[in-house]
Amino acid sequence: MRLYALCDQNLLDSRSILLEDYIRIAKEQNAEIIQYRNKNADILFIKQQLIKIRKIYDGFLIVNDAYELIDFCDGVHVGQEDLRLIDKDTLKAVKILREVVKKDKILGISTHNKEEVLQANEMDLNYIGLGAYRNTNTKDNVTTILGDTLDEIASLSKHYVAAIGGVKKSDKFSHVTYHVIGSGLFS
Repeated sequence: MRLYALCDQNLLDSRSILLEDYIRIAKEQNAEIIQYRNKNADILFIKQQLIKIRKIYDGFLIVNDAYELIDFCDGVHVGQEDLRLIDKDTLKAVKILREVVKKDKILGISTHNKEEVLQANEMDLNYIGLGAYRNTNTKDNVTTILGDTLDEIASLSKHYVAAIGGVKKSDKFSHVTYHVIGSGLFS
């Protein structure tokens, strides 16, 4: 199992967990990638958190959505809704993002079904997040639970696949590169 740790500021705040403690746990569990996600803060706070993480973690650091902070991390992850804010055509949105997120940086997007995975195959990406695998209480409004079909859909991707949404360390996949785990790191 290859670990992609999802460091969500709302989760940290709700459980009174320090950023440094989360990063320490992720490192102890050999996380290859840490994604920092903060849907509520201003850009300056997110930048400060990225700088803080970079000082204590030398693996791949991804920021969620805040592509204007690409210089402070190794890549960006963007959800479907956020892609549509860039351009209603997600293919165009990824092309626009690739202008900002250069080839030496990582670009990943969320996908939720076979159609989005096949469309992602036409995009200049490094990986896709695919899910949700199961229900999770750390993300609101999850409408699609893929369950056991996730691995089958993952087999259609030409990109690395990161399984998202309620993934546990013990889950077994054949076509998934990374287990994306947030709150599950504490169990």
